[in-house]
Amino acid sequence: MKYRPWMSLIAGLVLAAISTLFISTRPQRAATRPNIVFIFADDLGWGDLSGYGATDLKTPHIDSLMRAGLRFTRFYANSSVCSPSRAALLSGRWPERVGVPGVIRDDSTDSWGYLAPGLLLPNYLQKAGYHTALVGKWHLGLEPENAPNERGFQEFYGFLGDMMDDYYTKLRNGHNFMRHNRQTIDPPGHATEVFTDAAIRYLTARKGNSKPFFLYLAYNAPHNPLQPPAEWLERVLQRDSAIDPTRAKLVALIEHMDANVGRVVAALKANGQLANTLIVFTSDNGGWKPGKANNGPVRDYKGTLYEGGIRVPAGVAWPGHIQPGRVSDERLQLSDWMPTFLELAGIKAPAELDGKSMTGVLLTDQPDASTLEAIRQRPLFFIRREGNDTYKGLTTQAVRLGDWKLLQPNPFAPYELYNLQKDPKETTNLVSQEKQKATELTQLIMTHIRQSGATPWQKRK
Repeated sequence: MKYRPWMSLIAGLVLAAISTLFISTRPQRAATRPNIVFIFADDLGWGDLSGYGATDLKTPHIDSLMRAGLRFTRFYANSSVCSPSRAALLSGRWPERVGVPGVIRDDSTDSWGYLAPGLLLPNYLQKAGYHTALVGKWHLGLEPENAPNERGFQEFYGFLGDMMDDYYTKLRNGHNFMRHNRQTIDPPGHATEVFTDAAIRYLTARKGNSKPFFLYLAYNAPHNPLQPPAEWLERVLQRDSAIDPTRAKLVALIEHMDANVGRVVAALKANGQLANTLIVFTSDNGGWKPGKANNGPVRDYKGTLYEGGIRVPAGVAWPGHIQPGRVSDERLQLSDWMPTFLELAGIKAPAELDGKSMTGVLLTDQPDASTLEAIRQRPLFFIRREGNDTYKGLTTQAVRLGDWKLLQPNPFAPYELYNLQKDPKETTNLVSQEKQKATELTQLIMTHIRQSGATPWQKRK
């Protein structure tokens, strides 16, 4: 009996060790409508978090966030490249149905999308009483009508373009695409820190305001160029002198981003906002092969429609509502976040949305059968249009239905069929053996292409 206090102390210490800033917070029950903070990494591979099995990097803050709620193991982007995935996130639709089948660039001769007119997620949330802000990367058009402030964001501090040629100058092809709302700006510092600072300023400005907010924090990291701050790279090299030099830069860039995610969570806690804030962390597509990304135990990288190009890390936490420590292998997609957020905000989702609300998965570890049926029996589509010599302006596409996946590696290659349950690494093409299944999925893709063709992907002159 006399050892019981020590046993309790040890148990408490163990709990504290595995707990995080989130889990250790014991808020009162949250209000009905949460604040929403959506943190988007750029080209972060499925296996490039320590919580997803990486052994050569440390991401304690992102791992803590995911342990504080629900971590997904089979979450998908809507494309293997940036712009389409971002369009799907903000529209709740297949990206080609809102005019973004490929990467939007500042070079009009190599730009493969034009965001269609219409209401986006921030428009709906704003109508429901939310204040809306985007900090970081936009990448959905440089046209005045498609700037963030014109597409539902009341506050914008970030980068309009696709990628930065330098994390410090923040230029792209010699152009400055940094904006605070409609004003061109040139803030000093590393882009990851600049965006974190802006996000914290925004959160602090909302402190004490009863109006809920939606903060979309879209980092450029760890997208090429692999340019971490020097001290972060040195830290990695000191820890592992044998690490591949390119991999070391990527690891340092990811660890630097992780620390900045921690800063954002700490600001929410300091402001008293954490108790009723739903936070998502995920990536827009798989990791980049030349950067030595780790996409986990699946095939290939960013740009391809094999699993390594489209399966992404994802997790969500909401204190008092999402039970900590859960893991889900349900097949969900970026386009599902919009109907989910609308439902949590008390808004009826538009009928034309392609995404499905996943609140039934988030809020209980035992979703009802109808919820799971709707998720598991629907097809998931993936698209990429590109203009380089491999694609020549055409598209590749894929569809997943249940355990089956049909994909086209490039526009001039035949379709390939895989059973992902039996063959998760996509090594055995079954298109010749499973002709009936291949035909079924081909019909799905053809119907999808035909319906998506109703939306132009270039601006009408």
